Amino acid sequence: MMIKVNPLENQGIEFELDHIGIATPSLEEGKRLYELLGLGPADVEEVPSEKVRVAMYELGNGARVELLESTDPESAVGKFLKRRGPGIHHICLRVKDIRSVMNNLLKAGVRLTSEEPRPGAHNCLVTFIHPSEAGGVLIELSQRP
Repeated sequence: MMIKVNPLENQGIEFELDHIGIATPSLEEGKRLYELLGLGPADVEEVPSEKVRVAMYELGNGARVELLESTDPESAVGKFLKRRGPGIHHICLRVKDIRSVMNNLLKAGVRLTSEEPRPGAHNCLVTFIHPSEAGGVLIELSQRP
């Protein structure tokens, strides 16, 4: 699909890599390698809106690695694990004004998973760009509080 839209960079919107989300059947199992690397301790939190528990590892450049464990086999992460097994689930881009980015994308006809941002980990507002719009990659947009 060819999307014609004014580039967001021309509107003063900045993007940064926030994190890479990795689906794992078990946080304890997933945390093993990252702790062997010397990362951690991880912040662990449950995100009821996404039906996951997450463990976040902060990297030196401010980006993070997020491990995702499903709390419901019918959640997006639960279904992902059933279909594909453990692995990279999404990349997350940090934005300063999620609603502006969403409005621009929706006006351009880009498929998002929701029309309003919803609560994510660490009290962020989040939405996702459907993988069909991004070469098969699920992209999360996140605005910090």
